Amino acid sequence: MKSIIIAIIFLFKIAGASAQQETNSKKPISVSIKVFGNCTECKTRIEAACEVKGIKEAIWNIDTKILNVVYVPEKISVEQIHKLVAAVGHDTEKEKAPESVYLAMPDCCLYRENPNTHHD
Repeated sequence: MKSIIIAIIFLFKIAGASAQQETNSKKPISVSIKVFGNCTECKTRIEAACEVKGIKEAIWNIDTKILNVVYVPEKISVEQIHKLVAAVGHDTEKEKAPESVYLAMPDCCLYRENPNTHHD
């Protein structure tokens, strides 16, 4: 009888831990992503690309090239955020923008050609 009670308590603890993990995935978390760009036009484009369901806030710093994103992992992944930004012409630390999209940007935004912002 005692072992049955212990087993029931153990099952409730496992169920509680699982429910807590589920709740945590709904909470917004922050991530910093290196995103290449040069100017305020880049900033506007990068931040606009992040105006999707699951992203609560996205702020790109022109000087540091860091995009700080607050997002809900249950709704969007970090990999998807990298793809969103790359899709509008900006390379990230994990995703390269399509060449045709990159070349269609204004000259001031062409960071690959600028020796001060060159990256691998």
